[in-house]
Amino acid sequence: MDLQAQIQLLIDNAPKDGVTPQLVTAIAPVLIAIAQKLRRSQYYILQNLDGSWVLTTLSNRANPQLEKRVIYAFPTLQDVPRKSNAGLDPQLVATPVPVTHILFQLVAMEPVDSIVFFETSGINSDGVEIRRADLENLIQQKLQQNRKNMQIPPDIA
Repeated sequence: MDLQAQIQLLIDNAPKDGVTPQLVTAIAPVLIAIAQKLRRSQYYILQNLDGSWVLTTLSNRANPQLEKRVIYAFPTLQDVPRKSNAGLDPQLVATPVPVTHILFQLVAMEPVDSIVFFETSGINSDGVEIRRADLENLIQQKLQQNRKNMQIPPDIA
C-alpha cells in the first residue's frame, strides 16, 4: 500500500469527532516525509494477545540508570525471532502495520521513547531510530506553520 493510501486509511478510520480526521490531514506531510526515508511501506510489530505493542527497555551500558523504552519494527515476519527472543513466545504475535500508522501511533504512546525500524532482513545492525520527541517537534512545527497560513483577513466582518 502506498503512503497516500495509508494516510487515507488513517483518515477514514479516525474517530468522527470533527477534529481527528483534520489533524491526520494536517500532519500527513510529516508522516510521509519520515516514512519516505525508511525502506519499507510496512513493518512487523510484536503484540501481545490483547493487541498491545511489545515494549523493550534498554539500559545505557556506561550509565545503567539511563533507560530508553523502544518498540522494534521488523522488516519481515522471518526476522522477528532472529532479532528478538520474544518472537518465539506463543503469547506474542507479529502483525504487519503500515509505516505511517506506526509513526502516527508513536505520537500517542507516552511511555515509548522511540521506534527502531530494522531495514534489512537478516541484519541486526541497520536499525533506524525515530524518537517520539523528534516526531512531536516536527508535528508541532507543521501545525504552527498551518496556523500561520490560515490568517483571518482583518475585514472579515
